[in-house]
Amino acid sequence: MSLDFLKRDNELKNHALMENQHLGTSAPSVIYEKRPVLDPAGKPVDDLYSAWITLNNPAQYNSYTTEMVKGVIEAFQKASSDRSIVAAVFTAVGEKAWCSGGNTAEYASYYSRRPTEYGDYIDLFIGMVDGILNCKKPVICRVNGMRVAGGQEIGMATDITISSDMAVYGQAGPKHGSAPVGGSTDFLPWFLSMEDAIYNCVSCELWSAYKMKYKGMISKVLPVLKKNGEWIPNPKVRTDTWAEHGQIVYGEMVQGAALEEAEALIAQCKVDFELLDKEVNALIWRFTNLFPNCLMNSIDAIRGKKKFFWDQQKVAQRHWLAANMNNEAWLGFNAFESRKLTGKDTVDFVKYRQLLAKGAQIDEHFAEQVIAAPR
Repeated sequence: MSLDFLKRDNELKNHALMENQHLGTSAPSVIYEKRPVLDPAGKPVDDLYSAWITLNNPAQYNSYTTEMVKGVIEAFQKASSDRSIVAAVFTAVGEKAWCSGGNTAEYASYYSRRPTEYGDYIDLFIGMVDGILNCKKPVICRVNGMRVAGGQEIGMATDITISSDMAVYGQAGPKHGSAPVGGSTDFLPWFLSMEDAIYNCVSCELWSAYKMKYKGMISKVLPVLKKNGEWIPNPKVRTDTWAEHGQIVYGEMVQGAALEEAEALIAQCKVDFELLDKEVNALIWRFTNLFPNCLMNSIDAIRGKKKFFWDQQKVAQRHWLAANMNNEAWLGFNAFESRKLTGKDTVDFVKYRQLLAKGAQIDEHFAEQVIAAPR
């Protein structure tokens, strides 16, 4: 039987919710770019693309402002709904930072002691993490530099991480007035052992890309330093395995004279992301040669494990984060933002605990006692 009697509308629909309302090319912003898929010979493939979503605030280590959060949400929805996109690449401008988390200047100057406003901001942040986790394309985190604090949280929401070996990873919340409950407390136990997850979460130590690879948290680590045409692995990191204090250690940062030597060597090198980008393009090509629905069902089935605890906790933690802007976050973010004047980026924790032990009220007088005075 002929089906000619059935009417068919062949005009393609645009499923993007927004059209470049929060995307741009000037910092701070989020850049959205479609790049052709490249075959193994480096030749562009017709009509197939990857979506490059780039944080563009290098002056503040690519920390995300409120407007940038909106830009990330828009960019991932745009990539998700574009039928020509094979994969999304989440990256950043510059050589030093992928993302250092939320914009502490904005936190200190606007959101501190405005819990209702911060709650509305966290609603957007939740939308950003959900946008990554719900993207109907594989999401590659191309890490060009430090991925810490809230940057680590949105980074862990992606599917696969390809990292510069100069990058460092870690949390900072408990040191500066917050807790990494925007994803890290939900995601870290899936990537690390429970004890490593707790230690990484609260120690505020920065771990090298090599250590994170050794721990199983990221997929690939590539050198980005080049000297006289030769690739130089990050000299700040020991990439051999050795025993220390009764345990096997790998990927630890060097100290003392070794660190000085490493910094001198780095000064003689140039940064080149060639190998990093080759690995990203090779992964996109691998995705291109898979059935797209089978690919996404496989990824979503694994994402579901991360989303389970994230979905359980995100609303409750939204309320805690908002309330916390009245006390520890107010103190911590303002101490951090005044560091250039005071020479200290944290509160006096001993004095803070001593005042709490006396039942002191957290007010301006309290703040004056725990935040260092200008030098």
